[in-house]
Amino acid sequence: MNRKTLEPEKKWTPITVYILAFVLGIIGYFFGEIALGRNPHPMHWAAGLAGILIGTLLGKLVVRKYGDIFGF
Repeated sequence: MNRKTLEPEKKWTPITVYILAFVLGIIGYFFGEIALGRNPHPMHWAAGLAGILIGTLLGKLVVRKYGDIFGF
């Protein structure tokens, strides 16, 4: 039997998702630094993680609607 026909096709995450997650994560972190300056430092990391999650979801929506716009 041909092994290639039995293996499922690997799906790669488009680069658009990674770029938007990274950019919104950085923006979220710096927004957390500015807005939450007197709060404990883990709050800044939480703001960065929230930005990454929002960027990932937004990136997947962009890829679904427009395709991989940064496709290298």
